[in-house]
Amino acid sequence: MKKARILVQGIVQGVGFRPNVYRLAKALKLDGYVRNLGNVVEIVVEGGESDIKLFTNDIMNKKPPISKIDSVTMEWLDESASPEFSTFQILESSSNFSGSSVIPPDVATCDSCLEEVMKMGDRRYRYPFTACTDCGPRFTVISSIPYDRERTSMDEFPLCPDCMREYQDPENRRYHAEATCCPVCGPEVFLYREEKIEFDNPIKEAAKLLDEGNILAMKGIGGTHLVATTLDDLPVLKMREKLGRMNQPFACMSPNIETIRSFAEVADYEEETLLSNNRPIVILKKNQDYYLSPQVAPELHNLGIMLPYSALHHLLFTYTDAPAYIMTSANMPGEPMLTQNQDIISKLEGVADYYLLHNRRIINRCDDSVVRFRGGDLAFIRRSRGYVPEPYDFSKINTGLNILALGPEIDVTFSLLKEGKCYVSQHIGDTTKYETFLYLHDAIKYMMGITRTENIDVVTCDLHPQFFTTKLAHELGERFKCPVLKVQHHHAHAAALSMDWDVEGIICIAADGVGYGADGSAWGGEILYSNGAEYERLASLMPQNMPGGDLTTRYPARMIMAMLYPIYDKEELVDLMKNHYLDYFPHGAKEVDIVASQLEKNFNLTGTTSTGRVLDALATSLHICGERTYEGECAMKLESAAYTGEDSFDIPIRIRRKDSMDVLDTSKILLSVLEKKLEGEPVGDLACSAQRAVSQGLAELAIKAADKKGIDIIGGSGGVFYNEAISMSIKKVVEDAGYRFLQHKNSCAGDGSVSMGQAAVAALTCQNIKR
Repeated sequence: MKKARILVQGIVQGVGFRPNVYRLAKALKLDGYVRNLGNVVEIVVEGGESDIKLFTNDIMNKKPPISKIDSVTMEWLDESASPEFSTFQILESSSNFSGSSVIPPDVATCDSCLEEVMKMGDRRYRYPFTACTDCGPRFTVISSIPYDRERTSMDEFPLCPDCMREYQDPENRRYHAEATCCPVCGPEVFLYREEKIEFDNPIKEAAKLLDEGNILAMKGIGGTHLVATTLDDLPVLKMREKLGRMNQPFACMSPNIETIRSFAEVADYEEETLLSNNRPIVILKKNQDYYLSPQVAPELHNLGIMLPYSALHHLLFTYTDAPAYIMTSANMPGEPMLTQNQDIISKLEGVADYYLLHNRRIINRCDDSVVRFRGGDLAFIRRSRGYVPEPYDFSKINTGLNILALGPEIDVTFSLLKEGKCYVSQHIGDTTKYETFLYLHDAIKYMMGITRTENIDVVTCDLHPQFFTTKLAHELGERFKCPVLKVQHHHAHAAALSMDWDVEGIICIAADGVGYGADGSAWGGEILYSNGAEYERLASLMPQNMPGGDLTTRYPARMIMAMLYPIYDKEELVDLMKNHYLDYFPHGAKEVDIVASQLEKNFNLTGTTSTGRVLDALATSLHICGERTYEGECAMKLESAAYTGEDSFDIPIRIRRKDSMDVLDTSKILLSVLEKKLEGEPVGDLACSAQRAVSQGLAELAIKAADKKGIDIIGGSGGVFYNEAISMSIKKVVEDAGYRFLQHKNSCAGDGSVSMGQAAVAALTCQNIKR
């Protein structure tokens, strides 16, 4: 008779892990127990040595579908003691533990639950909150740990006798399924308009209202969606007007893969991701038969689609023939997604015609995740629902410090590093908005709570001195009496990419809209050498002026003037703008004259090396987009115009020396494109060639830097790398030159992983700090 203690770490709580261990132990006739210790699952077993070894292997190889095991450690216990157990039991969770606990993310409704929901006569027939240990909400309903029902929002719904029998049966898939319930004992869904409207089937009525052209606010698992038909322009335009999002593409939900294929192209890897239990929004290319309203994703060659991930979604589509519904986050621009019924009703008054609500509290809001593929490689645009709070492994760089990283300012996530695990938060958003800033505070407090983090050893933030997150970092530094480390924006990008691939020295092409540079200017087209804790700026795009600062970001015709000012005579430039681009200046000819005067007098100019601003200028020069009304609009429309074009023009790529550094002459690229446009050349072909020129220029800068540093790895980070054509073009040039090219695979190329990079830099920089 042998006795062993086994500790399992990973995503092993709330995923059916303990009942699975119970069944494995019973099959081998082992005695003992299994219980949650918060940060680990503890198993003690008695039995034959070979059976215990087989059992340990089974734990790793026969785990539940949504669990993830990071480590399994076993120690043999004292053999002299007499047998202690007569059976195998699942014990109650212990709250007497130290360390962090890995909480599982929300998971899409499994096939078994869906079968019950759709089966007439089943006691969960048409019940929208059906869940089990293999599916359903986790992160969005947990208030504290250990993860048990009394510490979730399901605590308000005591189990009925039938559900309790399932909950207490280790052989049942609902054993300790904390979100389990049924129509007798669980939450209810209802329609609301000025008051609660009584319907026998509110979901069926909601589908009818949608198909009649109404806009619904629908409360889901981790937040609320605004829902509308995709077949009629009028409701879509109405929603745009009410939200002030006149051009931004709306995400959609479709009932199944077959329907999606009727209007979009779906590659095998995209299908696999759509069907995964993470259920993110996947950016797909519109196909030749695309028939949804052009107002869903105007002037773009692609759109975001997801499949139903809750029983509520599945039921909605059973009552309609609609191929898709718009499902966009229910919030005013820049503010957090709404989660509380009263807020949903009051803040969406005048936007939604009806409200489909329920009475289960959402403890943690969690926006939908968004992914895109570039040449078959996945890129996270937003890593949130379905993935958060699963941590990244930082154990190789730091296991001793608690580090809080606050990210940038607009597209914010924060990261908490504890015991070698980096927990990157759900999408927070624009912290210049007061409600979002409060949300950031609450989310930090919550993450520290569920990871049992009482003290912070280092706070890290962006280098920009005026960011709200920078100011918060200093407040938290005072509160925890710890140092504050500022990390340059693009260095954080490079560090996140390095952690994603577990590499150290890397040449990183950091290409995005803006990041505060070490010299106080706006960077955004950088070639950096990064070895984790430190970085060196080796090259960049040619510095350009932004007349009027952020006005240039909204109206890129100003950027055209600035980029061409060193080449054109002033009067020629003014005539060019007035004759061909006057509509892109809100105040007409007078504004053109003012911008020209600013450039002449070197007044009110902000310096930048931003790739985003160059792409915006190219899009405007081709009359593709003259005003940026949402993040990345001009560049996205440039990509869409280029999608059907051919790379048929030779655009000059000139690398110069400026201030002892190589720079790509972007003015020459713009000039060549603009001249060819004025000659009447096809816009799509010019867009394609322009993107290729910028890509090739960045790649050549990176190759020169890699040669100089003796580095054989070049990577790409920043929002520009969501552009598939640019990403693939850079990849080809780099690999053809014999270098390895890396892009983000499990993290965001954009600002969503900046906090992760900040945490990595701090972990490497502050290794010698003593707690």
